[in-house]
Amino acid sequence: MQEKVSSLLCSVAEIDPKSITMKSDLVNDLGLSSLDVVNLVVMFEQEFGVDIPDRQIMKFGTVGDVVEYLTTHSI
Repeated sequence: MQEKVSSLLCSVAEIDPKSITMKSDLVNDLGLSSLDVVNLVVMFEQEFGVDIPDRQIMKFGTVGDVVEYLTTHSI
């Protein structure tokens, strides 16, 4: 799961895959904009067959937060 999330992160923003850890902050460490996060959420929904509510998106601070949510909610 972490590898797929990292791959999608790299496809949205120019991020070195080696710099992505579970503790990487999406905005502060990886430099994602709010638009990048929205684009990622759409990709996550399509890739993993989940619906991510807006209120949940605000809780995604780190890569680990995303992986944990997708692990528990994907089909």
